[in-house]
Amino acid sequence: MTFPIAELPTAFMLTFARVGTLVMLMPGLGEQLIAPRARLGFALLLSLVLFPLVRTFLPAAGDAAAIVGVLIGEIAVGLLIGLALRMVVGALQTAGTIIAQQLGLSFAMSVDPAMGGQQAAIGNLLTLLGIAVIFAADLHHVAIAAIRDSYALLPPAGTLVTGDAANLAVRAAALGFSLAVQISAPFIVFAILFNVGLGVLSRLMPSLQVFFLAMPATILVGMLILLASLGVMMNVFVTELGAFLNQFVSR
Repeated sequence: MTFPIAELPTAFMLTFARVGTLVMLMPGLGEQLIAPRARLGFALLLSLVLFPLVRTFLPAAGDAAAIVGVLIGEIAVGLLIGLALRMVVGALQTAGTIIAQQLGLSFAMSVDPAMGGQQAAIGNLLTLLGIAVIFAADLHHVAIAAIRDSYALLPPAGTLVTGDAANLAVRAAALGFSLAVQISAPFIVFAILFNVGLGVLSRLMPSLQVFFLAMPATILVGMLILLASLGVMMNVFVTELGAFLNQFVSR
């Protein structure tokens, strides 16, 4: 399909509606610490790059009501894919909260640089490390390819099926929580075994101050486990995130 010159601004606006919404929610680029103008500039630049590749999927200009309907649909598609991706990446913050609770560090809070607000410090560490690993593993290239190929899976003129949208949201949420449990599994096992051992020790030695022994020992051993398993945790995260993104990429 070849667009007349007069219809190009409308077609680019439709492209920017989906791409811009996705960029505003994309991990690493859509964080609150990044200046809004920088995010807007990147969204415009990416829209310009992708526009020649996806304009064949865009509908020809019609009446204003039809264009507004397609525009709303494009924003909805961008929100759907972006929020689903956020649910998967949010597994790191959930895993950090679980780890902090198991190690008795849930009181150690810091400002979340990604979403704002107070979060567990370990969760913030895992989130920042995960974003760095995403760029190091070139998963941002897969994310851009997923944005491009999403036009083939969900064409602008098509109808967004609510059942498929709900299925994607449920699968993303389930993957996020299951991934959080997988990442924090060593600390859950450690906490169970350690607390059982402390219970047995308190029975054998009632005069022993278990609390003063448990807190520093839990933190020390937990930090050693975190140091030893951090590479495996990030590998699991990158693998699952890559598999989630690849479902949007055409083969």
